[in-house]
Amino acid sequence: LSTNLLFTMSLLDACVQVGFETFVNAGSSSEYGSKDHAPGEDESLDSASLYGVTKAAATIYCGFVARRNKANICTLRLYSVFGPFEDSARLMPRIILLGLAGTLPPLARPDLAHDFVYVGDVVDAFLMAANEPRHEAGAIYNVGTGIQVSLKEVVDTAREHLGIEAQPVWGSMPDREWDTSVWVADNRKIRERIGWQPARSFKQGFIEMVEWFRANLP
Repeated sequence: LSTNLLFTMSLLDACVQVGFETFVNAGSSSEYGSKDHAPGEDESLDSASLYGVTKAAATIYCGFVARRNKANICTLRLYSVFGPFEDSARLMPRIILLGLAGTLPPLARPDLAHDFVYVGDVVDAFLMAANEPRHEAGAIYNVGTGIQVSLKEVVDTAREHLGIEAQPVWGSMPDREWDTSVWVADNRKIRERIGWQPARSFKQGFIEMVEWFRANLP
């Protein structure tokens, strides 16, 4: 709550006081909650976690300030961003670090899915959004590839690229309350309005991330 909502409110209020060209808020696909399809930006929210609730509240506040002050503010609803410098406790770094040693981490159900989008592509989305001079008031854009990848596909990619002989033990990690087998972006709006689209497939991003780890491990 302190980080996602109160800090965002304080930062935006300070920016309004001094003036700015564009304010780009980092939203989250977790704002939508569990859906059985790729939700559009104007779809109702049903956040399944406190994290999602606080991100949704920050997005709503950004829209409120944009309309009240006629300010150029938008939100990028990020899907599952992965890449260099990612927290080592998260899925992709754990799979890579353990995979380089020939093992696999505990795993949940193989059908759990995410729309994994590489961090380099996400940075491009931020830069393009920041350089857009006229967003609609409080505009929201989904930032994802539009292709979901199952946990099984992630593990298969890791085993193939890293030469992991260990077999996955499915269900050795419990599901989290927000886990689902459908989690994919409808990215038509950002493609049409800003011209952004991901440059990398999941596999291409995964390989880049592996090479980064290999170059930076002590």
